[in-house]
Amino acid sequence: MPSYLITGGSRGIGWEFGRQLASNPDNTVIGLVRNTSATEKKVSEELQGQSNVHVVRGDITDYASLQTAVADTAQITGGSLDCLIANAGAVSHFDAYDPIGVLGEKPGALEEEMMNMFKVNVVGNTHLFNLFVPLIRKGTLKKVIAISSGQAALDMIPRLEIEAASVYATSKAALNTVVAKFSAQYAKEGILFLSICPGMVDTGRYDEATPEQKHRLKKMLDSFVSYAPHFKGPSTTETAIKDVLSVIDRAAVERGDGGTFVSHYGNKQWL
Repeated sequence: MPSYLITGGSRGIGWEFGRQLASNPDNTVIGLVRNTSATEKKVSEELQGQSNVHVVRGDITDYASLQTAVADTAQITGGSLDCLIANAGAVSHFDAYDPIGVLGEKPGALEEEMMNMFKVNVVGNTHLFNLFVPLIRKGTLKKVIAISSGQAALDMIPRLEIEAASVYATSKAALNTVVAKFSAQYAKEGILFLSICPGMVDTGRYDEATPEQKHRLKKMLDSFVSYAPHFKGPSTTETAIKDVLSVIDRAAVERGDGGTFVSHYGNKQWL
């Protein structure tokens, strides 16, 4: 029975990972969440309390809680883990619409936001990877997947003049570097570290945008269409995660995937 642990497994993309993986009764699915009681209730109501779904408490900004989560996971799986999906992360609202020069007009707020993004998306995931590697070593699949963002695709930013989300993008680009460094150390052991962008997914991030913010968002979306004429807007979580899981299934150190950053298509086509 392959075992999967998904951080941020209580909602959105993380929940959809768990839902789709749990549909195969041969999979053992573990959601790492901050609120276990609420998530267990959701599992009971929406997944009919499937016996192959487990919930453990953990917060990627709390090192001690991650240590406990490793021990809890080992109890469920018998001491190993096949695939870690590092989905949990922080999304900045501070930088969602304004370019970095405008953000710089509030230097204190900019610094605070950058430090928070790095604490969660970079430092938190670094600790997560280090703590779970001993379980991954004992697994069969030996895969560690970081959910990144096309905002961190350095070729796309100047090409499409993507001004927004500079703090978030910077933290995800740093996460991609962390993944590459882990791969440099562990690929020789057959452990795959891989960053994947799920594409633009409808998670409700822009639901409360003002008219002015919607205008700026439209400018970005128009640039996406110029890059990918087939782009029709954000995909559903169901579609996005189906695509990402397909990439995860195919990816392997032997294919040269270790340490790379790819899209939900498994290549550098971001939309």
